[in-house]
Amino acid sequence: IAHVYCKDVFGIIGENFTFPVQIDQKIVETVWKKNKDKVAEWEEQKKPIYFGPLWNRSVLMENGSLTIVNLEKDDAGTYELQYWDSLKDHYLNFVLVVLDSLPEPNISCNTSAGELVLNCTAHFQGSLNYAWKLSNNPHSYQSQELSIPLENVDTTTNATCIIKFSQTERSSEISLSQCLP
Repeated sequence: IAHVYCKDVFGIIGENFTFPVQIDQKIVETVWKKNKDKVAEWEEQKKPIYFGPLWNRSVLMENGSLTIVNLEKDDAGTYELQYWDSLKDHYLNFVLVVLDSLPEPNISCNTSAGELVLNCTAHFQGSLNYAWKLSNNPHSYQSQELSIPLENVDTTTNATCIIKFSQTERSSEISLSQCLP
């Protein structure tokens, strides 16, 4: 009986993507397939061999992980890793979804109840991590919205919103002086 494992994974066009493979035993042989077609294989003591559209854009490591360089929309699909540990075959399945590149985040600001409220938005298919950085403060704030009491607003300060998905991040900046009436 082979254990079958399946996981949905997400990458962004243009970034390098590595399948999250964690194997703790010694691997003797690996074969990666995309939609049932072989894309990479490795046998102990030999160099990896690559096939099809990934032959010049992928790296297969001895631990079984496969990295695709410069992701393209066409890389989306079902991938299967079959590996042999000298005792039995194991199978890991991944469904790779390739998302569009990150948009530039939009910053809006207003004042309400004695506070300056900054809001950061970005339209994207995946769930984003949001952070704020103020030019006069070493800390970053992990949220989509940032409130600053009006008496603490320094008009020479810039606020930067950073959005992150996978290994990619984009940012936008606004001067707090633009936000005050």
